[in-house]
Amino acid sequence: QVQLLESAGGSVPAGGSLTLSCAASGFAFSSYSLAWFRQAPGKERGGVAAINSDNTTSYFDSVKGRFTISRDNAKNTLYLQMNSLKPEDTAMYYCAADRDRVWCSGSYCAWPEFGYWGQGTQVTVSS
Repeated sequence: QVQLLESAGGSVPAGGSLTLSCAASGFAFSSYSLAWFRQAPGKERGGVAAINSDNTTSYFDSVKGRFTISRDNAKNTLYLQMNSLKPEDTAMYYCAADRDRVWCSGSYCAWPEFGYWGQGTQVTVSS
């Protein structure tokens, strides 16, 4: 069956860096779109970054220039490099996968309803 397993998150001071990884199995990884979402306490889950099977990427404005999403199809692994972390980045981070791609036109991107999800990993940024 489909499995998405995030690496352990962690606690870092503001301005620090952290890399999350997500190991996938049970589906054709290289042909799927992948994404990172996050949910802070008391807030709805929202998108962070996505990468299509052709390696095109999209980012939400709050992380542009600080976070980088990437994938290694040979290892069936998704990554999120997070730099210049801020206290407002504190959240549970989830990786997700779907057959449909993220479509972008100019600055507008339409994300699919991602069908497969990891269990989440906590990232805490202290001020």
